[in-house]
Amino acid sequence: MWKLKIADGGNNPYIYSTNNFVGRQIWEFDPDYGIPEERAEVEAARENYWKNRFQVRPSSDLLWRMQFLKEKRFKQTIKQVKVENEEEITYETATTAMRRAAHFFSALQASDGHWPAENAGPLFLLPPLVMCLYITGHLETVFPEEYNKEMLRFIYCHQNEDGGWGLHVEAHSNMHCTVLNYICMRILGEGPDGGKDNACSRGRKWILDHGGAVSIPTWGKAWLSLYLAYLIGQDANQCPQSFGFFPLFFLYNQAKMWCYFRLVYMPMSYLYGKRFVAPISPLILQLREELHTQPYNEINWKKVRHLCAKEDLYFPHLLIQDLVWDSIYIFTEPFLTRWPFNKLRERALETTMKHIHYEDETSRYINVACVEKVLCMLACWVEDPYGDYFKKHLARLPDYIWIGEDGIKMQTFGSQLWDTSLGLEALLACKLTDEIGPILMKGHDYLNKSQVRDNPSGDFRSMYRHICKGSWTYSDQDQGWQVSDCTAEGLKCCLLLSVMPPEIVGEKIEPERLYDAINVLLSLQSKNGGISAWEPAGTSKWLELLNPSELFEDVFIEQQYVECTASAIDALVLFKKLHPGHRKQEIENFIRKAVQYFEDIQRPDGSWYGNWGICFTYATWFALRGLAAAGKTYHNCLAVRKAANFLLKLQLDDGGWGESYLSCLAKKFTPLEGNRSNLVQTAWTLMGLIHSGLAERDPTPLHRAAKLLINSQKEDGDFPQQEIAGASLRTCMIHYPNYRNIYPLWALAEYRQRVPLP
Repeated sequence: MWKLKIADGGNNPYIYSTNNFVGRQIWEFDPDYGIPEERAEVEAARENYWKNRFQVRPSSDLLWRMQFLKEKRFKQTIKQVKVENEEEITYETATTAMRRAAHFFSALQASDGHWPAENAGPLFLLPPLVMCLYITGHLETVFPEEYNKEMLRFIYCHQNEDGGWGLHVEAHSNMHCTVLNYICMRILGEGPDGGKDNACSRGRKWILDHGGAVSIPTWGKAWLSLYLAYLIGQDANQCPQSFGFFPLFFLYNQAKMWCYFRLVYMPMSYLYGKRFVAPISPLILQLREELHTQPYNEINWKKVRHLCAKEDLYFPHLLIQDLVWDSIYIFTEPFLTRWPFNKLRERALETTMKHIHYEDETSRYINVACVEKVLCMLACWVEDPYGDYFKKHLARLPDYIWIGEDGIKMQTFGSQLWDTSLGLEALLACKLTDEIGPILMKGHDYLNKSQVRDNPSGDFRSMYRHICKGSWTYSDQDQGWQVSDCTAEGLKCCLLLSVMPPEIVGEKIEPERLYDAINVLLSLQSKNGGISAWEPAGTSKWLELLNPSELFEDVFIEQQYVECTASAIDALVLFKKLHPGHRKQEIENFIRKAVQYFEDIQRPDGSWYGNWGICFTYATWFALRGLAAAGKTYHNCLAVRKAANFLLKLQLDDGGWGESYLSCLAKKFTPLEGNRSNLVQTAWTLMGLIHSGLAERDPTPLHRAAKLLINSQKEDGDFPQQEIAGASLRTCMIHYPNYRNIYPLWALAEYRQRVPLP
């Protein structure tokens, strides 16, 4: 039986930590763990997910929840409440529902103070990891039989009815993920016609019916040509060439790229520059025959360089970009393989590998995220298959593995800090200190131990890194990458806790460390007033035209984000109140410019586009939260009035709101199929309207929304898992299972506190 372990570094000599592994969450299979009744409960959860997988695609993340609730012997003792038709919500009813939610969520806190959870959703993450381990010969070592079984379960569970796999768990089938998951099944031991419900034959039929694997987009072409011994010929690969020799003034220099994009293409260009080819195995030869619509040896790879299946084509290349790639390939590649120009490539590869090693070391081999992790790990193996660099990468693979009732998945990377800071804010809004004091103290201790204490080592600016001292990451301190909204939310929690009795919530964090966090936030504001996520934005927008990925948009350079800007305003306003003497003028200027940014980019319908959640409801809540913190109201701010009217027009008959992930792609509001409500989005909108001052004007829509939340609460205080709520890169949705607990709880707390009730 599987068991989640917290803050555990194990005995591997190749793993190390900056804070004794606080925030680490890893799974272990123990054949002796659990009694028969518990194992039966897990199997029932798996079977239930399988039967209902086309109704609710994201998992409910039940395995660790079952474990924690049993270990803590949690039993909901507060009686469930319902609000009948035409019945008013009383203060007592709202309080009861809120307390039930708070007690349930508190029981899910880990021993080190954070809230664990899955952070996955994309279906292109696990296959490259399996391919990498297959190539390096470590697949069976890293993933024994029980892992193999659960990885296959995950692939089966998320196969669409048409036989393909989508970009994420709710998406339509595309070539990229269908090819990758088909290959993954074959590597894991399934035959050409194997798999549950004929998964392999159905997947292969989808591939061949849609043009074969030659239609896989650029990232897929790169992975297949680099990883699997010319499963797609390298002439079809459009990987950017040897980043290391591009000087700073060159438009394609890595310093100008968004960190995620940069750290994908650095190892990818290294592997291409080394002309790396994995050994051809019998399986590779079989896959060559299975994945193409014509014999492999007859395919003209140069002609399919720009071929992309229509199901994958979200961001089409401009003709000029294809000409650039072809020109680089035709005119530079022949020279770079011959003396003396091959010396330039060697120099470039050395520089690229220097950057890869720096990223590995400063992130404790976790790396900025999952795609980068696998590519950097393979690059280290190609450099030295027996070296310590590769062994350190292997030691950190458990940090990326998550197990739910739908099987093993690879995480984007954990959202420990993000979930915990939001969860603590929700609990603090409940004002239940007497009941949950120990929970707040443990959460405060986690935030204290998770703040990044130092900037990256050495000359970090020459490695294209930004300051991070004082920040909080998305996941844990070891990962080391500063994120603006995580820093802002972590800072706000610490500020709120600093004014509470230390005997209840623990000693407050030293002011100097808060000042460091302020320094990070101020450094990330752009000229337009918006704030970026990881590094300062400022590179020319037109460079996005050179984005080589057809699957994702706005990934070439760093951007400004509504959500990050709102979080920063909220934290800075509170900081200014509690620490009025520190950088007061700079903070006031920051807030003024940020408010102007909101007003400048608001859409004509009153909404804002969300980058990290779905989509217009998410960003509009954040914007209203930030504007309210800055003193803007319905009466003195047109942007607030427009936003409130936008949200009110979308309220559904049951009192809720529901928005499809398709809004992110279409860039216009798209309701859920059947005009269903989503509880997380209802909570966002309820809070947004409260921030707009609707309680003073007309509280009826707020009462209707709160009624839906209260009546949807389950017997144990949990809320049902519904549609996916997180987003990334326009097209890629992220699953945050804790959102179903955090946001309804937070919304009920705000409703109870700020809406007059009988």
